[in-house]
Parts: sequence; C-alpha cells; structure tokens
Amino acid sequence: MGRKGKSTFTRLEVLLIVLFVLMAVVSILFIALTLVRNGAQRNSGTDEFPSFTTTSSGDSGGYLIGVGRADCTGPLADAPLMGYASADQLAGGIHTRQYSRAFIVAEPDDSRRVVFVSADIGMVSQRLRLEVMKQLKTKYGDLYRQDNVILSGTHTHSGPAGYFQYTLFLISGKGFISSTFNNLVNGITKSIDIAHQNMKTGRIFINEGDVENSQINRSPFSYLQNPETERSRYTSNTDKEMVVLKMVDMKSQPLGIISWFAVHPVSMNNTNHLVSSDNMGYASYLFEQEQNNGQLPGQGPFVAAFASSNLGDVSPNTQGPHCINTGESCDNPHSYCPVGGAKMCIAMGPGDDMFASTRIIGENIYSKAKELYSTASVELKGPIKSAHQWVDMSNVTVQLNSTHTSNTCKPALGYSFAAGTIDGVGALNFTQGTVEGDPFWDAVRDMLLKQPSNETIDCHKPKPILFSTGEMLKPLPWHPNIVDIQMITIGSLAVAAIPGEFTTMSGRRLREAIKKEFESEETPGMNVVISGLCNVYTHYITTYEEYQVQRYEGASTIYGPHTLAAYIQLFRNLSRAIAKDTVKDLPKGPEPPFFNQSQLIVLLLKNPVDKSPENMTFGDVLHNVQPLYRLGNVAKITFVSANPRNSVEKMDEHTFLTVEKFENVSGTWKVVHKDASWETRFIWTKGAQGQSNATVEWHISQVTKPGSYRIRHLGHYRTLLKVIPYEGLSSVFEVTGI
Repeated sequence: MGRKGKSTFTRLEVLLIVLFVLMAVVSILFIALTLVRNGAQRNSGTDEFPSFTTTSSGDSGGYLIGVGRADCTGPLADAPLMGYASADQLAGGIHTRQYSRAFIVAEPDDSRRVVFVSADIGMVSQRLRLEVMKQLKTKYGDLYRQDNVILSGTHTHSGPAGYFQYTLFLISGKGFISSTFNNLVNGITKSIDIAHQNMKTGRIFINEGDVENSQINRSPFSYLQNPETERSRYTSNTDKEMVVLKMVDMKSQPLGIISWFAVHPVSMNNTNHLVSSDNMGYASYLFEQEQNNGQLPGQGPFVAAFASSNLGDVSPNTQGPHCINTGESCDNPHSYCPVGGAKMCIAMGPGDDMFASTRIIGENIYSKAKELYSTASVELKGPIKSAHQWVDMSNVTVQLNSTHTSNTCKPALGYSFAAGTIDGVGALNFTQGTVEGDPFWDAVRDMLLKQPSNETIDCHKPKPILFSTGEMLKPLPWHPNIVDIQMITIGSLAVAAIPGEFTTMSGRRLREAIKKEFESEETPGMNVVISGLCNVYTHYITTYEEYQVQRYEGASTIYGPHTLAAYIQLFRNLSRAIAKDTVKDLPKGPEPPFFNQSQLIVLLLKNPVDKSPENMTFGDVLHNVQPLYRLGNVAKITFVSANPRNSVEKMDEHTFLTVEKFENVSGTWKVVHKDASWETRFIWTKGAQGQSNATVEWHISQVTKPGSYRIRHLGHYRTLLKVIPYEGLSSVFEVTGI
C-alpha cells in the first residue's frame, strides 16, 4: 500500500537500516586495521619471502607480457661444437634441439618495455646481436633497441660454432658458418616476433631457493684466495640460489617462467658429437612438456627459460676431478696427475655417462624451479627501465680507492688458457696455475703470431701472456674492445647483462655493489640477478685475488687484473642512472665494428654431392629394427643417408626422425616423438666418397604405451643441380610392457 504525505518507517525497517549501517562501519574498520597491520609487517620485515621486496606502482594493474619460442638449431654435420675448442669435436647428429625463448614485459600503458631472450647456445656473439638488432629495427622501428633488449646464451657447449666475427673465435670454429649464423638470427628474431604478437595483461611473481647436489667449484684453490672475512659470509664456494620469475595472465593461467642458476652446461663432455642443449636445455624441456601437456617438444604456448648466471667457476660434474688413468683425486692447485699430467685430470658425474649426468642435473634444476614456481607469491610491481652503454674495455680507468686508480688492459690470454679446465682439458699438456712463461712457447708465439708489448706485459701481470690478442689485428681483430654494458629493471628486479663468465665471488661482489648503489639513491630493496653470456663474449671475469694464481679462469680474464673492478664501476653508473632517471644523460659510447660477411674467414666448404651405395637409394634401410621391444629397451635402425647440412635451411620446420604409433581407433599413425625428444638420438656417420648413414635410436621410456610402432627418417640429398628430399621407413614393431 502506498504512503501519502510525510514518510514514516515501521519498527522493522528502522532496525534493518541500523544493522546495515553497523555492518558498513565494521567493514571499514576491518579494512583500515588490515592496511595498518600489513604496513607494520612490511616495515618489520616479516614477509613470507623476506629476501624479496616489491616496489609499488599504485594500482596493481600488472604488466603486458608476451612469451615466444622458436627453433634456432644449426647444422648437424661437419660444424665444430662451440665451447671446448676441440678441433675434432664436429657435429654428427642431434641429441636435443636448440631453442630461443623470448619474454617481453611492458608497462600497462605500454610506455616502456623490455625484452629478455635466453637461447640454447654457447654465448651471444657481438655480430649475432648486431644482426638481430638490425632485423628488429627493420620490423619495429625504435620499439626494440640496444638498451631494452637482452640476448643471453645458456652456455651449452654442444651447439654449432661459426657465428662470430673476431679472429680467435673464427679460427676455433672453422671460420664463419652462414647456416649457423642465419639459423640463430632467424630463430631469435622469430621468438621475439611470437612474443610480440601474443602480449596480454598478466602478473609476475618472484621466488628464490637453493638447488642442491648439482654443482661444485672447479677452481676451489682460486676461490680460497679471496679474503677469509669475505668467504665467511657465505656457506658455499658456489651460488646455490635459483631465482625464478613466474608469469601468469590475469586469470592466473601460466604463461612462462624465467629461471637463473649458476652452473656450466657441460654435462655433455668434449667427446660428444651430437647437438645438445645440455642440462639447462633439459630443464626447459621438462617444464615445457609438463605445462604443454600432449604437445610435442617445441610446441605449445608455455615457455620455460633456464638462463645462465655467474657460472664461471661452477661445474655440474659433481664427482669432482679424478685422474682417469689411476682414479685418484686431482683436486689440487694445478689440477695435475702424477702420471700423465694435467690432461689426465677430468671431472665427471653424477651419472654413469654424460647422458645420465645431463638428465640428473637437468631434473634437479627443473624440480627446484617447479617448486619455486608453484609457491611464488611476491609480486613484482613498479616501473620498467633500461640502460645501455658501449665501453672500450681495453682502456677503462678504475678508481681503486680515494687516492689510487688503475686501468684495464688490451685483451690477452695467459698460458693457463691453453690448459682448459677439469670439464674439458686442453689438447697440449699446459697446466692451470701457470704464472711464468716458457721460452719455447714464447718463441713460437713471437715467430708465428705477435710478441706482446712491454705495456701489455706489465698491465696483465702476473699473467704470462700466451696470445696478445689485443695487439693482433689481422685478418680481423682477435678480440673485442667495445663491449655492451646493460641493465634492465622490472619493478624491484634488476637484471645485469654480463658479457662473459663471472666467477662465483665476482658475481657476489657485483650484485652487492648494484644493490648498494640503488640503496644509496633511495631505491631500497632491489633484487639483483646476474644474467651471463649476454650480447658479446669476453671470456671470464675473476676477482683480483683469484686472478693472481692464474688458473684457467684468471688466464682467460682478458682485460687484466682490474676487469671486475671496472665492471663494478660501470654497472654502478648504470644503477645510479636508472635510480635517478638520468639514463638519457649516459654517454652512448663508441659503437663496435660490424664486419661484412665478405671480410670474415670461411673454412667450412660446401658439402659435396651425396652418393648412395650401389643398388641402393637414400632412405633405404641398412640395419632394421627388431620385431619386439620392452620398456627400457633401445629401438635402433640405420638408414642410407645424406649430409644433414642439406636440410639446414628448413631446420625450424624439419625433423630428421619421427617415432609413430598406430592408433587402433582411427586406423592412423600418430607421431609421438621427433628429433627434439629426449628419448631419441639421431647419429650421422660420414663415409667415403660422399656416402653416409644415419642411425636413429629410440630409448623407450617406462611410461611408453604398448602397441605397434615404426620409425621414419627424413632428409635431403644433394645433386649437382639441386637438393631433393627423401625419407626412409622401418618395419612395424611391437612395444610391450611384459
């Protein structure tokens, strides 16, 4: 019934209004008390993950996030594998493929963005970076620049060489190999394109934890030269910490992960001839296979990058160094065996062979990353910034203290560089820890290469100089002088892009210096990550104290004893500029050279015409599979093959093998494995007069479904006029669990 005149309320209506008001007041008080309590917790440092902090950007609108992955595998035959510098370690097949994984993070209004790429390669060369940046410039204008794009290598030692422009790397890598270079450029650029095209609003969480049983310090004698007061602050002579970035969309659906952890991907040793992404690549494989359920490797939207950090003196060969002829330990200052010398001192483990070791270390890294990903709850918030300079590292004035300065040096490598490490010894019997030259080798050097100047000798002391690369300029400079110094920040995370391999203590000092610089500029709580093998390769960076004993890492610190101090000084400048928003005032620095392809050394000749045995053709079966296999067996077949380099231009869409299962319901064959799968190996053997064969191995896992299977091999053979595809097929065989 309607009311007329003055409004009146019933007793019930008045009671309901009072209750509503009381509930509103209680809610407001609860919210206020919660805000006060949370503020007190932040101030008292009682966060759930107190090692991480966030910076506020007002409304938590997240970031624009894009992830992308693309194949960047190089030639599988004849090309040297980059890392061990072993002349006879030529590619001859594939263990796992190489991928480039790209991550783009932009502010909500897309005013600023950064790109981080982790590629399954030994390191990023200067020529590679410059070419990728050139491609991005053509496609996107000034959107992607030197300051906001980081290119990092995982440091696998089992990827094809040939993508450098400086003479030392060209010689050790059979010169410039255009197929390696082009596949890397195309793969890295494509991964960025995919990330660019798939950007969506999301959130980023950070987490940290220790990885156990996965690393040792391979130069503990060098580490012990650091001050005891400094060493006592740490519980280990390696950095066990893994830092993880968890990327999700606004519905908390997974997008990707970036993990940084310090370990050399050298579980695959210098006897390996298969292209492999090694332990870090296997960790990526495991994470992506889990998240992209039902997809073949390299497919699916989720992207998992396991990037390098300060791994300079960190080995995954956890059994430690032993004399391979006697079995006794050679964990001594010179890594020297009483019988056979330094070349007999090799580290192995934890598995019985390199494949098992790769699997164990990769699984350890993956398992910790999975745990950290699932529990990450500290969100990154705040602005995105980036800074970059080119610096002539051969001539940096270093302020050692308030009264003394010194300088970096022209590049040079010491005697112990030729000794190699316990992960891969040198070809000649040079010894780590050499602090005096040898008259014979000095004479050979002076006659064939270049006698170092007195200035260079004095600058590098106590390093005895084997190669004065900074004074060797023909046919092209042997080492870079101009080096990238770069940093990006995403809220409270700072990523320092390091152009080489920092040792454990070097990385700790740099992280601490960057953190303190931000704190001094009233930007406290920055989480600092060292990202290794970025943008240009300059070998190793040890501490001043480690440099004095001239083990492999010190001998390979090419800019002299004050290299680390110079980098700390330079990265403090970048930190200060980012914190004070004065990046625009940083001098750009001298640009590096970009040598035309016609100027580069080419030593790998075009592969000749392929030939098959008499009365056979390409793809024919030489040794067939058995009719029956059980779980845990290895199915093996050998085909008449051609040089895999013929297929190199189609590598991103080509596979050299498939394992196929017959589906009873549909009556069709389904591909269950390709050459990117962990369970498969493609082994190419070069014969005489243009003949070759290929062996496909399928290591049948314990979770394989019983049924009917077959194996297919695909390739291309070369005639005088053209390249022609071919394929071969095995007999049908059964897999049973019985």
